[in-house]
Amino acid sequence: MSDLTTPLHQRRRPLEPGELAQVPWLPRLTPAEQERTVPELRIGEALPGEVICRIGRPATYWFGLVDGLLKMSTDTARGQTITYTGVSPGGWFGEGTALKREAYRYNIQALRRSRVAGLPLDTFHWLLDHSIGFNRFVMNQFNERLAQFITTIEADRTPNPEQRVARNLAALANPALFPGVGQLLRITQQELAYLVGLSRQRVNEALKALAARGLIQIEYGGLRIVDLAALRNQSF
Repeated sequence: MSDLTTPLHQRRRPLEPGELAQVPWLPRLTPAEQERTVPELRIGEALPGEVICRIGRPATYWFGLVDGLLKMSTDTARGQTITYTGVSPGGWFGEGTALKREAYRYNIQALRRSRVAGLPLDTFHWLLDHSIGFNRFVMNQFNERLAQFITTIEADRTPNPEQRVARNLAALANPALFPGVGQLLRITQQELAYLVGLSRQRVNEALKALAARGLIQIEYGGLRIVDLAALRNQSF
């Protein structure tokens, strides 16, 4: 049994075949690169509330979410928490921090039980030095991440809850950043409220409005994304 008294890195283990199949960048490596990399990968189960990355601590791994839900946030001098974005299944994050080998400038926390994989920084840099396929993946990550944060800033500045929820859903279901999501985003209304920065009631109202427009379907255990392009549209 996992518990918060044992650090996550002490609970890590090698990935099983089914988990390796959910690492989106592995198929981009040559067989020799995979042979060098796969034994270095580790995975552990983070419990709700557990912090995977903490502000000020040096990076040791490049992380990816196999299953679950994470949030990226920071704390202000007044003790307030500012949430930047969520991390959905299939998403790998922190490549900028890993590339510069610097300390984290944000917290990554589990909102529910989550399986988090990690690639040691030395192996990450070895792949950057040797693998064209891996470099292309990381470059695409940077490009998509920039667009994601622009969208996040726009969403935070709009007073319209419907638009705010729509843009956050579009970010969480981004197939380039989070290929493990597909059309069904497994998230509760309370979890979405944490990420969006609205009350659960307002999120509920916004979701019903989006469902009425035919952009999503509210299902047991999550939300089915019907029209991702419309969710991304700022003027619908």
